[in-house]
Amino acid sequence: MSTAVKPRILLCEDDPNLGIVLKNFLELNEFEVVLERDGRLGLAAFQREKFDICLLDVMMPKMDGFALAKEIRDINEDIPLFFLSAKSMKEDQIKGYKLGADDYITKPFDTEVLLLKIKAILKRNEEQHKEQENTEYDLGIYHFVPKLRKLSSANGEVTLSPKENELLKMLSEYKNDKLERELALKKIWGNDNYFNGRSMDVYIAKLRKYLKDDQNVEIVNIHGEGFMLDIK
Repeated sequence: MSTAVKPRILLCEDDPNLGIVLKNFLELNEFEVVLERDGRLGLAAFQREKFDICLLDVMMPKMDGFALAKEIRDINEDIPLFFLSAKSMKEDQIKGYKLGADDYITKPFDTEVLLLKIKAILKRNEEQHKEQENTEYDLGIYHFVPKLRKLSSANGEVTLSPKENELLKMLSEYKNDKLERELALKKIWGNDNYFNGRSMDVYIAKLRKYLKDDQNVEIVNIHGEGFMLDIK
């Protein structure tokens, strides 16, 4: 993890005392923390901002931790999730892990142990991210390097905008398979509303222009469902 940028934590905890104590403790240990007191506010924060990890209380008003985790997973299937819970029942822990939790910590817990767990999962996540970042794609006559945002061919090279790059990267990961519209919108735009949908259509049109020199490479509409990067 870069020393220049503090890892960002979304902390959702409805107990004001525990929330403030945890926030202060994590900030003293070089994290940036956004504290929300219920699930709906937590989801709004996640849609609005970028985070490296989420710490979610299970029992919260308006939207509990399990429901919030499901919404977060729809937007980003890779972000680490930790559940904080006073409920130690095996069924609740199993439910948490089935939702894709990286850990389930029962209250009361040792903050130093929590800190070590957070650092370990962030280190693992960073290593996985570096591997993905270094992946390059051959798309017909084109060579695509997401890390540099470069799409090149014998006819020249273009530097993609961040959203063009993310969209082409997702299409490349799903090459010759369906990329669901909702998944792309939630992962890149944070929300699958109408206006973001129109924005994505504009970016798809831009990518098609960049790929127009190879008739064997095509971004195909799958009506009502999504897109496919079709490579003959």
